[in-house]
Amino acid sequence: MGIFSRLADIVNSNLNALLASAEDPEKIIRLIIQEMEDTLVEVRSAAVRSIAERRDLERRAEALKREEDDWQSKAELALTRGREDLARGALLARSHRAQARTAVEQQIALLVASLAQTNEDITKLQTKLADAKAREQSFASRRATAGNRIKVREKLHDERINDAFLRFETAERQLDHMEGRVEAYDLGRTPTTAAPTLEDELAKLAADASMNEELEALRARLGNRIPPKEMAKTET
Repeated sequence: MGIFSRLADIVNSNLNALLASAEDPEKIIRLIIQEMEDTLVEVRSAAVRSIAERRDLERRAEALKREEDDWQSKAELALTRGREDLARGALLARSHRAQARTAVEQQIALLVASLAQTNEDITKLQTKLADAKAREQSFASRRATAGNRIKVREKLHDERINDAFLRFETAERQLDHMEGRVEAYDLGRTPTTAAPTLEDELAKLAADASMNEELEALRARLGNRIPPKEMAKTET
């Protein structure tokens, strides 16, 4: 059973309300699209028939107009020849053709108005169809995104990954133990004094020079108050 019963239902439909009340929006949007596409085909086919009928009526109206003009000419000719009776008959025939042409033109006007409405309905239907297809694409994109997220979550909670991390942690603990054994062998050993670098020697010279300057300044300030023994120690 279709969702819409006629073209007006589609044109005046509220897709948001339809989808909001549906238990399965994706299924409903697919049905809506299918029905819209089928309706569009039917409406276009009806429009083709209406256009063909309008053209046929237009040709019929043109033919009646020619017959009407022809009877008018015949009436004028009969009257100029003194045959008023024939002129009356020709005018009556012309009147019949004029009435028939008027009826045909009325049918043409109805068809033109119907085609104009059909054109407006097709435009609205195409807009609704484009909206529905965009909704379907959105549903498909969201479904794919959700599926990918589920797969990622499943991977994150995969026991194989957990086992791999446990094995990695075990290997790290084993390495820590091996490195601890190496460090244990070095415990209690006197560290080997490394040969001083050029920077170390220059720093020591600078420190000695600074110390000598401070001693000389202190000696000058204390003067004779420094005991001889202390003087000797200081000089040495």
